[in-house]
Amino acid sequence: MAQRIGRTPPPPGPFRPGFWRSPIRGPWLTSVFGLLLLVGIPVLFVTGMLSYAAYNPDLGPLNDQTPDKGLLGFYLFDWPTHPYWLYRLTQGVHVTLGVVLVPVLLAKLWSVIPKLFEWLPVRTVAHGLERLSLLMLVGGVIFEFVTGILNVQLYYVFPGSFYTLHFYGAWVFIAAFVVHVCLRLGRMTRALRSRSLATELRTDLAHTRPEPADPDGLVPIAPAPPTMTRRGAVGVVGAGSVLLLVVTAGQSIGGWLRSTALLAPHNRDPGSGPNGFQINKTAASVGVLPAHVGPNWRLEVHGNGPTLVLTREQLLAMRQHAAVLPIACVEGWSTPDQHWSGLRLADLGAMAGLPDAGSVLVESVQPPGPYSSVVLRGNQIHDPRSLLALRVNGADLSLDHGYPARIIVPANPGVNNTKWVHRLTFRT
Repeated sequence: MAQRIGRTPPPPGPFRPGFWRSPIRGPWLTSVFGLLLLVGIPVLFVTGMLSYAAYNPDLGPLNDQTPDKGLLGFYLFDWPTHPYWLYRLTQGVHVTLGVVLVPVLLAKLWSVIPKLFEWLPVRTVAHGLERLSLLMLVGGVIFEFVTGILNVQLYYVFPGSFYTLHFYGAWVFIAAFVVHVCLRLGRMTRALRSRSLATELRTDLAHTRPEPADPDGLVPIAPAPPTMTRRGAVGVVGAGSVLLLVVTAGQSIGGWLRSTALLAPHNRDPGSGPNGFQINKTAASVGVLPAHVGPNWRLEVHGNGPTLVLTREQLLAMRQHAAVLPIACVEGWSTPDQHWSGLRLADLGAMAGLPDAGSVLVESVQPPGPYSSVVLRGNQIHDPRSLLALRVNGADLSLDHGYPARIIVPANPGVNNTKWVHRLTFRT
């Protein structure tokens, strides 16, 4: 029976050994792209895990609705407020690098596509485990890149929370990635040493030849005449990555590059004036109406003592403090530094009878939904730059920027800088 199965001919199409005929496909080119991913993907994973930690997910379901993190949350720590640009850096690197690596990933998948159609699909238990790890690797990387890019482009089409899906997907993918690297690192090293990069970059089309036959079946058994050199393949991938860098990086780097960030949906012209900088969602889009923040608006401050109920005029009459901070969001975009003024959260905590508050629940007039409330840590409360902001750049907040009051905390993800605040509950 085993012999009959082993002699089963492959079905027509891509399962046939002679179907794949590109003469430049082989272990060396695959290893070049693999080396780039070997460097880039760990950086993506680490910055992604840091992004997750920045939400302070172990403070409760308001910050994180990912159930049963268990051992996967072993690394979580109190997200710092110093330096103030930390989240802007880590998330900017995460999103920009993820986009830039797309051409490399596609080239790597193209280079190994014969392996995905290997026949027989499973020959032994060991071969089956290797195939399973390959399925998890390819499926995981496609899932992570697709969901990440959809989120960056604001296409919320996920069957559930993006954060939950992306978090668990990242762990599944990185586990498969580690297994794959352990299995293939030796072969990749030998393949890279088999040819000189400088020589390949000098080889023209007339002298492009297939690599020697390899045990993995990447080199075609009946290669077609070359239509592109390996130099050309590397160049096309490199040019694609550079182009994506140019049209993406400006949303987090800022400066003159901001005008080239064509793939950044939040990088459109935000208008002029003191409130002329990017926003995530408008007041109307989340159901905040002028009536919710009109003359009857009050700020409630709860803590260890009687509840304080304050009008905006009373808040403005108190001692005001200033901070110069950007807003940075999970989609990778950030604003330039803005000049905020308002009341320190630490001072409000002291007024509530908790000068050493360990956390504060921030609630918005926004109808219940994601990020209509959030919990901030004690270190965030007590940073002197953490404000209940009333004004920005010398003017009152606009409605879309959170009028009459919003949170601004250094190194805090943008969605945790709650807008339209109406209640603060300080806790021990």
